[in-house]
Amino acid sequence: MKQQSTAIASRLPSSPDRSLGEWEALMRKAVTTMRKTGIAAAAADCDTALAIARRLIDTPPPGREEDCIAALVVSHHNLADVKMACGEFDAAAGVLCQAHEALAATLQDAGRSTSIRHAALRHMRETHYALVAHVGAHGPHPLIARALCSGVLALDADDPTRH
Repeated sequence: MKQQSTAIASRLPSSPDRSLGEWEALMRKAVTTMRKTGIAAAAADCDTALAIARRLIDTPPPGREEDCIAALVVSHHNLADVKMACGEFDAAAGVLCQAHEALAATLQDAGRSTSIRHAALRHMRETHYALVAHVGAHGPHPLIARALCSGVLALDADDPTRH
C-alpha cells in the first residue's frame, strides 16, 4: 500500500496550493462515487487523496496548515471506511493507526512550524476516537495498542512539566 501511495504521489503536481484544491475535488468525487456505486468503488480516489494529503503536510500552503492536517485525517478515515466495507478489518485498523501515528510524529517534529504542530494536536482527538471506536467494534488489535501508546508518548514529550 505504501509503495502504491508513493507511486501515486510521484505523478501528482508539485504545487501545494493546487494540490489542496485537487484533494478537495478528489474527495468530493470519492464521496459521490461512494453514494452512487458503493463505497468500495471509491478506493482508488481515496488512495490518491491520501497521497496528496501526505505531501500537503510536508509543504502546507501558508495559512492552510489546519486544512492540510484535516485532509490527512479525512483521507485516512475515508480509506479505512473503504477497507471496512470490503471486510478488511485489519487493513482498516492499520490505516487508522497510520493517521494517528502521522499526527504524533508531526507533533514531535521540532523542525515543523508551530501552526502545523498545533493543528496535529487538535486533530489527534479524532484519530484517537477512531482507534478506540474500532477496538470497541472489533476487539483489541496490537497495531492500535501501539498507535495509542505513540500518541500518549507524543503528548507527554511535548509536556514542559516533565521531569
